[in-house]
Amino acid sequence: MSTLWLTPFLPLLSATLLIISGGRMPRQLAALLGAGSVGLAALCVALLARTYLATGEVQQLTLWTWMAVDNFAPRIAFYVDGLTIVMMSVITGVGFLIHLYSIEFMWEDESFCRYFAYMNLFVAAMLLLVMADNLLLLYLGWEGVGLCSYLLVGFWYRDPANGKAARKAFVVTRVGDTAMALGLFLLFTELGTLDIQPLMAAANDQWRVGDTLPVLATALLLGGAVGKSAQLPLHTWLPDAMAGPTPVSALIHAATMVTAGVYLIARNYELFLLAPPTLQAVAWIGVATLLLAAFTALVQHDIKRILAYSTISQIGYMFLALGVGAFASGIFHLMTHAFFKALLFLAAGAVIHCLHHEHNIFRMGGLRTRLPVVFWSFLIGSAALAALPCPSGFYSKDAILLSAWGLPGIGPWLWAGGLLGALLTSIYSFRLVFIVFFGEAQTEPDRQPGWRMAGPLLLLCVLSLAGGWIALPLAGVLPDKDHSGISHVVEYVSIGTPLLGLLIAYLLFLGRQVSITGLADSAAGKRLQAFWYSGWRIDKLYDALLVQPFTGLARWWRNEPVDLIYNAVVALTRWGHRGLTALQTGELRWYATSMVFGLVLLLAVMLRNAA
Repeated sequence: MSTLWLTPFLPLLSATLLIISGGRMPRQLAALLGAGSVGLAALCVALLARTYLATGEVQQLTLWTWMAVDNFAPRIAFYVDGLTIVMMSVITGVGFLIHLYSIEFMWEDESFCRYFAYMNLFVAAMLLLVMADNLLLLYLGWEGVGLCSYLLVGFWYRDPANGKAARKAFVVTRVGDTAMALGLFLLFTELGTLDIQPLMAAANDQWRVGDTLPVLATALLLGGAVGKSAQLPLHTWLPDAMAGPTPVSALIHAATMVTAGVYLIARNYELFLLAPPTLQAVAWIGVATLLLAAFTALVQHDIKRILAYSTISQIGYMFLALGVGAFASGIFHLMTHAFFKALLFLAAGAVIHCLHHEHNIFRMGGLRTRLPVVFWSFLIGSAALAALPCPSGFYSKDAILLSAWGLPGIGPWLWAGGLLGALLTSIYSFRLVFIVFFGEAQTEPDRQPGWRMAGPLLLLCVLSLAGGWIALPLAGVLPDKDHSGISHVVEYVSIGTPLLGLLIAYLLFLGRQVSITGLADSAAGKRLQAFWYSGWRIDKLYDALLVQPFTGLARWWRNEPVDLIYNAVVALTRWGHRGLTALQTGELRWYATSMVFGLVLLLAVMLRNAA
């Protein structure tokens, strides 16, 4: 039990020491603190997991009462069950591998200490989020990861584009966070508590399925989840977040921030079960997002942006699982996605690191023999991402698709959307592999990844291959769907679709037996590619509907009329000040005359009132 509080404390302590050092700490010590603290946290999680698996008992720890206002007394307290164990394992386990990789990737950076301070703070905030036993403490961690994402996305702040991307991530996610805050206000007002377990019990006692209040409350919480997990319509910040260092992208996409929204819905699943319209919205948002992101990834040139859109798409699958009631399958996909997405981002970082910081996939090629460790890492990660049979992604994505099919009414439509997304995922994943690692070399690597980069890649390869066999301790914690009555035809179609996508990618980008050059070069083809490449022009839509009107209004109100009132008060005060200043002449006769005049005036007033 004593290790419970150590898990978030160790990376927080490391972040504090690195910040206090002001960047003067030796790199070796900074690396030891940065990666070592997360490694020790992972060891603490392993001990907690062993205890939980042996006993099955929920572990709780209250450190102190945060505040006490009337009947509102939230605590700094932790709640650890099977769901928490899974999330903590992903955060610290994958996080440690990313930190270890970062030592070599960021070794030459002048802000080495600052980088690890931000990364450790990020891990600590995410651990606080998933361990919290009340929604207010969860919200503190929620805002903490938002702050850290801003700091890390804009890490190389001397480039104005990076600062713009960081501000965009911060502002867009604040929209969802505001909705979530309103949801918390509503829940406390109606149910009288923000402690998660009592809150679920009170909701089940006071509300019925389909009532207005649970639908409204869950819709507001969904707003927060949509913002943090980069789902429609608040997904636009994530592709631009690629401005940060590549290990930061791996941490955000695989182990921390974008999984927070999925965790929020899963943790409060009893509340969402009282609101079927909200759950249906979760499913449709997931399907729409995964398709939009998959089409966009098909035409991207930047290796990191392709992976960014693939993350948006895969989080869409998690939302689909949650929306159809397969909560355990959604968390299962969260875990497997953490393995193969961390592997893909770190492999992409190795490519960028060894190719003079090149990002354009069409300036790569032929790296299969030049960077063999990176090639096999990318191949395994892409196979898992595409859900080819055997790698980890296959098991979790297949469970989601079968769960969607089994939903009465809209299930087959959701299944068809997820199936099309699986086909597109396989195509763009192997488009990336074939262009980067096959064909003629466009850029020669100037180095090979060292053991600190290769070691995490190899471990993540193992997890990406075997992660689908891990039995999660979610029985009795989260509900799931039964697939026993589903036709074998549906299963075979779900399994065969990614293989069809691989075949299409091979014919288009490696074997080139099929050419779509004529279609791509046509006027309609170019317009469609430009439309997808721009992310379906959603950023331009927001710019036209929100940004430009706001900036125009701000310019118009730069000298707004209401300021005339305050300016008049200022002018009157300054005039009075000048008048009083003029009376201060320094002449005794003037002061005496003024006093006599004031005395006469005072006596006159008093005599008039007496009469």
